[in-house]
Amino acid sequence: MDGIGNTMQKKAAELERLAEVLVTGEQLRLRLHEAKVIKDRRHHLRTYPNCFVAKELIDWLIEHKEASDRDMAIKIIQKLLDQSIIHHVCDEHREFKDLKLFYRFRKDDGTFPLDNEAKVFMRGQRIYEKLMNTENELLQTREEEGGTFERALVASEFIDWLLQEGEMATREEAEQLGRRLLEHGIIQHVTNQHHFVDGALLYQFRMNFRRRRRLIELLNERCRSIPESHDSPFCLRKQNSDGGNTSFLSVSPAKEIKVVVGVRRSSMSSSCGSSGYYSSSPTLSSSPPVLCNPKSVLKRQVSPEELQTPGGPYIKKTFTIVGDAVGWGFVVRGNKPCHIQAVDPSGPAAAAGMKVCQFVVSVNGLNVLSLDYRTVSNLILTGPRTVVMEVMEEA
Repeated sequence: MDGIGNTMQKKAAELERLAEVLVTGEQLRLRLHEAKVIKDRRHHLRTYPNCFVAKELIDWLIEHKEASDRDMAIKIIQKLLDQSIIHHVCDEHREFKDLKLFYRFRKDDGTFPLDNEAKVFMRGQRIYEKLMNTENELLQTREEEGGTFERALVASEFIDWLLQEGEMATREEAEQLGRRLLEHGIIQHVTNQHHFVDGALLYQFRMNFRRRRRLIELLNERCRSIPESHDSPFCLRKQNSDGGNTSFLSVSPAKEIKVVVGVRRSSMSSSCGSSGYYSSSPTLSSSPPVLCNPKSVLKRQVSPEELQTPGGPYIKKTFTIVGDAVGWGFVVRGNKPCHIQAVDPSGPAAAAGMKVCQFVVSVNGLNVLSLDYRTVSNLILTGPRTVVMEVMEEA
């Protein structure tokens, strides 16, 4: 079997960092379209399609708590400019300035540079979304070398699926694609001991493309500078049993966005958040050795009957949450009843008043007290953009 060398690990970590910047930039682009910060603008009798004003974007970042001050906002957006994700509409300014200048996302005008790394990243994201959005038995809890791994796939079965879906023509080509995905930090062997090979070894997606990124992550040069969360509703890799930062679920329906080159908005929803609010994925060599179920935030589990007892200690609240371009921003965990495991402080759920430890009573009028969190998450994911949720919490 081919092993994973230190050089490959470092290269994969570097490419993963680039992929994180691309995902973060894309999520910001969708949010800015949603907020109409990006729109057609006129200057000196000329119309500039799908652009934003630098000063307005800085105001928006501060208002939405993505930056603490204007200097931080400038540094964040400069990262996107340095990676050719955005550019000045006339390419006259290489630095992002707090002025009334027009900038645009390159994806909105078709000038995004598609080098080999970007192509592999986009291919990996498409495969990830296809796997997550279709009924299949590839991703399961599996065992290898005495360890148990959630949402793991068998290499040979993954290759079978790639051929069935028309992603590749031959097993040899599919195996080469798997090797490129691993080398680019998109997938990994569950114990990081092997390269991708057509056989019975287990692999997991190293990246969760759907996790809602905080823009502050762009300023962290090294992926390991922030601790990885170990509290996701679905574990995407081996994890320690001790708790970490709480992760959140961000789910959103697909939606069309009008752009110059007709790019369809992809769902940035998450039924499997894998990192905390401020965390990035670790390098290949830093995955901890033991996997466990994430620890609940509840002090104790309660029954539906206890929640609904007249005169009991629980009160009902109703939230109307309008998903933004990234999603709603919360985690649902548990069953009968399920509860709110975590809330993204900058997301729509937090703005509506949702808090951790609240028990979910209904979703869009449907009583869900007897359902588990996977079913409730699916109801939200497949429902309308505006979700009405009844919850109960201790008075």
